[in-house]
Amino acid sequence: LSQMELPLRPKLFDFHGVSMTKYFTDNWYNIQNFKARPDDILTATYPKAGVSPERQDTVPLHNRVPFLEIHIPGAFSVDELYMLTTFPRIIKTHLPVQVIPKSFSEQNSKIIYMARNAKENALFYFHLNRMNMVQLEPGDRSSFLQRFMEGKRESRMRAYQKKQTTSNILYLFYEDLIEVKLNRLCSCLGLSATAELKRQVVQKVQFDNMKNNKANGSMDEFLDFKTSPFMRKGKVGDWKNYFAAQQSEQFDEGYKKKMKNRDLQFRRVL
Repeated sequence: LSQMELPLRPKLFDFHGVSMTKYFTDNWYNIQNFKARPDDILTATYPKAGVSPERQDTVPLHNRVPFLEIHIPGAFSVDELYMLTTFPRIIKTHLPVQVIPKSFSEQNSKIIYMARNAKENALFYFHLNRMNMVQLEPGDRSSFLQRFMEGKRESRMRAYQKKQTTSNILYLFYEDLIEVKLNRLCSCLGLSATAELKRQVVQKVQFDNMKNNKANGSMDEFLDFKTSPFMRKGKVGDWKNYFAAQQSEQFDEGYKKKMKNRDLQFRRVL
């Protein structure tokens, strides 16, 4: 399926109270009736808020950790998940918890939700929208940030957090996971320099290896690599290089209102 066969950017519409495009709804019946298994692991995030597990580096990312909901005829479909031969099956999704197929809870499958601080998430999602032809046209960065803050990202995160007390959900923060990985790698490398040097060295070793692995591309035929790489930096705190002081203040104010009386604690630097 060539990029020329795709429409010029999909339209966004309300679908069961969630903003969706046709690439996530055209096969909805089969998605909702997906047969989960007890040993399945579903990794759930808001777009560009997490990382996919490493498995078989030579296998393309979208094959070794396939999407649950994306449906592009001739390229990707939930039906292909039944052909996975690896166990446990690791499946990724951006769906809110209220529309996750019921079979995941019925089978008590493991669900890992990863949240990321809003500024970093908005920045990387903006660049994904710029280069991914099956995403909406993002416009300029300022208008995108405004629409991002007006969206329902926070309610989605809270819904997963609330569910973790009654179901088999593990709730993680991207920044905490990165710090754990840094500490482990530092220990293996025997680094004893300053904390800042450790971060610089380990960040380069860790993310560059993943970024330079061609198998970690995703849906390459739909991506405009001249606009942006699919994996940009993966660096915690990079938002500081792009947010103007006024933008940062406005973002903080809007976030405080949305997260009032909530106990989700995000980190913006390591």
